[in-house]
Amino acid sequence: MLEVKTFIVNPLETNCFVISDETKEAVIIDPGMFAESEWDEVKEYVDSHGLCMKHCLLTHTHFDHVMACHYVEKAWGLRPEGHADDVDQYKDLRHHTSMFLGFSMDIPKQPPFGKCLNEGNSITFGSHTIDVLHTPGHSRGSVCYYIKDEKILFAGDTLFAGSCGRTDLTGGNYTQMMHSLSRLTSLPADTIVYTGHGPETTIEKETRWIQAVYRR
Repeated sequence: MLEVKTFIVNPLETNCFVISDETKEAVIIDPGMFAESEWDEVKEYVDSHGLCMKHCLLTHTHFDHVMACHYVEKAWGLRPEGHADDVDQYKDLRHHTSMFLGFSMDIPKQPPFGKCLNEGNSITFGSHTIDVLHTPGHSRGSVCYYIKDEKILFAGDTLFAGSCGRTDLTGGNYTQMMHSLSRLTSLPADTIVYTGHGPETTIEKETRWIQAVYRR
């Protein structure tokens, strides 16, 4: 059985997830911690539960989802994995962060990508398999991580409860976002959606508004 632990981190209240199963193997998704104290909380959880961290997965490479990748590499020797179309944005994190905020901020040196993921790739840990769904719109390389056996989707900033991620940022595209959202409605209705910001939801709850907007 899958255990999902949510950490709400940084001033943008990004959801960072540690998922594990009965084997004690685990994955971290979107380590966006700014403060060392936030990282310490995640590290303490992993240590206290005796977890063996296998992957560091990024739904996309906006700064509020990746800022603690250097902590992850130092602690567990893991480099981030995400879509190839977001690598350039990750490499130029300082520039993209200042564009978003309107001012520069101190950004720790982050490790390079360890693996580029693409549509149809699968990631394994413990007794579970994660399927990669390329869902551009919020960024060129936005992905969702789908665990079919558990009917769980980690949607990043592609889908929120009652809304979706912005498409006016660098790499964003409204038409692509609508296609990506429409695609997600084909998942089982009872799929639990863990979002990049805000509360969890289900595909069933979000399908009506997505279909209404998509058909305009």
